Amino acid sequence: MKKVLVIGGGASGMAAAIAAARNGAGVEILEHNRQLGKKILSTGNGKCNYTNSRQGIRCYRGENPAFALPVFGQFGFAETVEFMKGLGIFPKERDGYFYPASGQAVSVQEALRMELRRLGVRVALERGVTKVRKRGGSFEARAGRETWRADRCIFACGGLAFAKSGSDGSAFSLIEELGHTFIEPVPALVQLKAKQDFFASAAGVRTDGTVTLYVEGKQVCSDRGEIQLTESGISGIPAFQVSRYAARALSRRKKVWAALDFAPYLNEGELYEELQFRFSKGRDKTAQEALVGLFPQKLILLFLKQNHIALQKPAGEVSNKTLRMLCGFIKRAVVDITGTKGFDAAQATAGGVDTAEICPDTLESYLVPGLYFAGEVIDIDGMCGGYNLQWAWSSGYVAGMHAALD
Repeated sequence: MKKVLVIGGGASGMAAAIAAARNGAGVEILEHNRQLGKKILSTGNGKCNYTNSRQGIRCYRGENPAFALPVFGQFGFAETVEFMKGLGIFPKERDGYFYPASGQAVSVQEALRMELRRLGVRVALERGVTKVRKRGGSFEARAGRETWRADRCIFACGGLAFAKSGSDGSAFSLIEELGHTFIEPVPALVQLKAKQDFFASAAGVRTDGTVTLYVEGKQVCSDRGEIQLTESGISGIPAFQVSRYAARALSRRKKVWAALDFAPYLNEGELYEELQFRFSKGRDKTAQEALVGLFPQKLILLFLKQNHIALQKPAGEVSNKTLRMLCGFIKRAVVDITGTKGFDAAQATAGGVDTAEICPDTLESYLVPGLYFAGEVIDIDGMCGGYNLQWAWSSGYVAGMHAALD
């Protein structure tokens, strides 16, 4: 029987162990946490958005996103849904987002652990691996005074995001010692910090909007959804979706800024007409009152202050030139991005083991035969919406299957 050692007991590690065991291997997981799948509990706000029916290369990022396609060709969305059903996870779908019917992430964690027990996978918890080497045709892993030996080794050790879940990068040096190189890890799906100081006055506001990111003056990406303003910058899904590009550019010391559109449901001409109507017809109102019903109160105060319009100024006295400026700011408020909230606040890691060093069909190392990778440790990351977990299931299952069979 072929012996497979999985380093890391998160989503990808458990998927890899299950796949390897189902294909006849003897499997052992080494996990440095006190429990398996700890990070799963925080996904989907505790409800575990484990996949999404909307799939495609545009949903995944990295230096070479197409690397993921052969993996999804073997174990993609449909296979994931059936895999979860087989574990007892009945799907509940909402606008393409898939959750367990129980509404609890712990259901997914426990279903995976039950399958590991059923398959006879051995699990060693609180084992921080300090050395991995290949001797002859087998691998040796050390944790403390203990040594494990196996024919195949799978690194499913996560990235750097949300370190308290166990993804702390402690295994990166072990991978480098085996000859692999990393695309510099940066935070992804994370809040962005901005230079402008006006955010504090509108902190807590949630509003429909668009975030368009620019690097060195060139538009890189854009996303629409609920923007949340914080004391230090912007959060919410649109900010999360563009954050990995901002973090990567900032790590390369490039100038990054964003344009915020607070009225994405109107083009600039339509918004200007609406403002003209409100301010000309509302002669008995103040400038502040003229915007009531169009924007949240905190945003109204911010918009007027940034355009030097007195709150109590009669609406009819605001000039068309000033309304043009107000309109322009609402549709394109430019903010300088200075950083992110860091890995502790990030939901994912962008960067990881260079995909040029990994076979996309099997996830086996080109450099060390018998060595495989799965999950976030690889330079592939996904958008918000279950895509990072989809990559975890897919890459884990494919790596485990080939480690057992090849």
